[in-house]
Amino acid sequence: MTYLIKTTEQYRCDTENEAKELIENAKSNKMFTLVKYNNEVKTTKAKGEIVDEWRRVTLTKQFTSEKDPDDNVYIRYGYSDDED
Repeated sequence: MTYLIKTTEQYRCDTENEAKELIENAKSNKMFTLVKYNNEVKTTKAKGEIVDEWRRVTLTKQFTSEKDPDDNVYIRYGYSDDED
């Protein structure tokens, strides 16, 4: 039997509020345990000036125990180019 134990996902958020909301939603999600997260500012510079700024949020989600797994989890990722 194969068990999904843990995943690490990275997201790009335009604002600090979006990043905080993403983290809070992950904390309250009952499908996994958020075991680690990171919220960092990233920038693009041109000629010493910042031309773009965003937040990179990294979430580490644990689905079951590695030592004694008790859940089968199937994760499906999708892509949509539709605007909200």
